[in-house]
Amino acid sequence: AIAQAYNHAILPLCNERDRRTQVRWGLADFRYRFRREPESMWLPETAGNDEVLGLLIDEGLRFVILAPQQAERVRINRTAITACHDSADAVSPDHEWESVAGGTIDTSIAYRYLHRDGSGRSIAVFFYDQELAHAIAFEQALASSTSLVDRIAKAAKGVGSLVNVATDGESYGHHHRFGDLCLAYALAGDAPARGFRITNYGEYLEQHPPAAQVQISSGPEGEGTSWSCTHGVSRWIRDCGCQTDGEPGWNQSWREPLRKALDLLRDEAAAYFEATRGDLFTDPWAARDEAIELALDQQKSREDFLRRHAPRQLSREEEMRALAFLELQRNALLMYTSCGWFFSDISGIEPIQILKYAARAISLLDELGLPSRPQQFLKTLAEAKSNRPELGNAADIYRRVVEPLRESQQSNEILVK
Repeated sequence: AIAQAYNHAILPLCNERDRRTQVRWGLADFRYRFRREPESMWLPETAGNDEVLGLLIDEGLRFVILAPQQAERVRINRTAITACHDSADAVSPDHEWESVAGGTIDTSIAYRYLHRDGSGRSIAVFFYDQELAHAIAFEQALASSTSLVDRIAKAAKGVGSLVNVATDGESYGHHHRFGDLCLAYALAGDAPARGFRITNYGEYLEQHPPAAQVQISSGPEGEGTSWSCTHGVSRWIRDCGCQTDGEPGWNQSWREPLRKALDLLRDEAAAYFEATRGDLFTDPWAARDEAIELALDQQKSREDFLRRHAPRQLSREEEMRALAFLELQRNALLMYTSCGWFFSDISGIEPIQILKYAARAISLLDELGLPSRPQQFLKTLAEAKSNRPELGNAADIYRRVVEPLRESQQSNEILVK
């Protein structure tokens, strides 16, 4: 029962409102598709910080999965772990904090993370086995079911210990041919035959409440940490050295101005959206949080939705205007999809895609008759220079590749009907 943040934005880098909407849309998407309540949320790139985990607690989630290097320190009641005691009194201030910086945390048990507001509310945290995950992704552990279970057996710390792993889904068939079949046979046949019991996080928590407490790292820049950047979450905001598919001598200095340009557009759109309070919407941000229902079910009545969220009866023209505002906000969220910063150059298909979302947001501002600052947006984009000199900068790419598509983007609208 693991949901996903809606469009794979790096949650620690979102502002508070956007972070909340990303989580709530992801939870609503899970409920719509699976007809049950989620227990957890997969954080894009496992990117998290105290604010993100606090939000998951606020939304009632039970557990989360992180990378080992995201843990800062732990305190453990080893007696309670051995005896499987209830976790309510398992860890006390008498237990000493131990540093687990550098990924040295024991991944065979669950931990309890306490909300920083002092309320005592908490969420369980699992840290996946990084060595096993690396073997699956990069060391041919999926060559056969036998080799996979051998690796799992090597990772096990004894009878009753947990072995858990998190990897990209592409490993199972896309990156490694027949990897999906290997995994299926290992789980159904070879692993049980070797004495392993297949479980899931929810069941494990029922049987093994956390007897250890964890605090997570805030990262080198104080912004949070992730599984795919050794510099915290810098990969999605600055030239930290982490990149994929780049050529010698390339840099990623384009990342920062790209985010700054999108922030300018987001804040401009947010101010106009807030101004609809008391006119088109009773609470515009509450309306945005619930607008996911219109995206998930195209048959959902727009009129009923607006009756719930408008402070008065709206005319047909006002209804269309309100829906256009929601579509504007949807694009303002989509333009922060993480892959736009992940790779090596601003000219890649991923940055171009998030610029398409930005272009649609600008078009919607124009359609709503709202003054915007496209020249300031383009001026900031111009600071994002491609590693391919012949392509110029992000503003050049936007004018050449993205702007010609603006008219055709109307057909992709989800919330306006």
